Amino acid sequence: MNLYLFFRLLRGALIMGALFFLAAVILVVVTFGGAWLFGIGGTEWVGLLNFVGIHLLFVMVTATLLVLAERKWSARIQNRVGPNRARFTPRSGPLWGLPHVLADTLKMLTKEDFVPPAGTKWLFDLAPVLAFAPAFALMCVVPIGPSIEAFSVEVFFQAARLDMGLLYLFAIASIAVYGTAMAGWASNNKFALLGALRASAQMVSYEVALALTLVGVVLVYGSVVPAEIVAAQDTVRFGLPAWGVVYQPVALVLFFAAAAAEIKRAPFDLPEGESEIIGYFVEYSGMKFGLFMIAEFAEIVVLSGVLTALFFGGWAIPWLPFDRLTAWLQATALGPDFGALAAAVIGVFVFVVKTMFFIWLQMMVRWTFPRFRYDQVMDLGWKMLLPLSLANVALTAVLVAVDPTLKWAFAVGLIELVALVGVVVTTVSPHRDEEERLRHRMHADLKV
Repeated sequence: MNLYLFFRLLRGALIMGALFFLAAVILVVVTFGGAWLFGIGGTEWVGLLNFVGIHLLFVMVTATLLVLAERKWSARIQNRVGPNRARFTPRSGPLWGLPHVLADTLKMLTKEDFVPPAGTKWLFDLAPVLAFAPAFALMCVVPIGPSIEAFSVEVFFQAARLDMGLLYLFAIASIAVYGTAMAGWASNNKFALLGALRASAQMVSYEVALALTLVGVVLVYGSVVPAEIVAAQDTVRFGLPAWGVVYQPVALVLFFAAAAAEIKRAPFDLPEGESEIIGYFVEYSGMKFGLFMIAEFAEIVVLSGVLTALFFGGWAIPWLPFDRLTAWLQATALGPDFGALAAAVIGVFVFVVKTMFFIWLQMMVRWTFPRFRYDQVMDLGWKMLLPLSLANVALTAVLVAVDPTLKWAFAVGLIELVALVGVVVTTVSPHRDEEERLRHRMHADLKV
């Protein structure tokens, strides 16, 4: 790596870090400022402020920008220029492709709203809502920051504090299949109906494995409440963070694969692979099609948030418990109140950084792996993920029953994690240097 590339990466990291920190500050200001202004601190009405901050600002803005990020990242991987044609004015530059977001929005808002003459109109109109609403509602139970008290105002950073927690997650996620099936049926189109059946079968198949992968997490931490699971990870065991990825590394891999298939992301995008098959929303246009599209990107954000909360400690910083961080900040010149707010900002910032990492990882997977055949997708769900999930649940139950202190569970999980990392490292292409030389040669030919 040359010095120029290093400084470019450093500059990019600093810019992204500043943007993530600004997002954390905005989320804390919206929640705490609203609770202080309206006098609703310590009540469940704080959840409404969190809904505005987390759902409308964080999830929706991120999902909207991911439409652009997907196109730019695919262009980099495929050695293309990417979106650069749209302009705010004839003399302005491409501005990193940002005008394309506005252009796409205006296009979907103004495009003709076509409804099949022989279709069922009210079901046809309801299907995009049933596809988008579950993706939007899943984030309600994901905590993005710790509960704090400052200036005699107590706030939490979660839209809904539900005792059912993960059960709500599974229940709402299962509703999305109705929107998919309804879109194909209400279109009165044979191809759309076949696409809906294909999508419904895939989603139902992977819901089973998706739920079973998290049973091990529930057994280890003894709770279905995401906030309690995150708080339980804010500790250290044997010198390592007691995160879910250490206790349940196999469950992490299985959950990631099952969730990618559940939200129909590549390489599991068989229901909507535009290049060779017809999807269930073939008859949709305008903003109804836009709802299907933005729902997928919202699901990416939600999946990344769930992974962060359940497997990577949420807002927890390795080897620095949040209580110790808060006490240290309160002991500084910030004082007790501003120290608590600063700790909340840092916690939300850590959560945002982890979430953005998993969003980037999903982008990498999307443009790296080829699409499976449909029989391979179903075989993976029923013949591999389901048996492995059941085996992981049985092993975890035995380890927790034998040793309630979870020392054995931690040790076995650490061995599994090392084995998984070893498999990944040893399966790297042995011809990587040759591939790099070929890539640089292709770049040189293109410049000529």
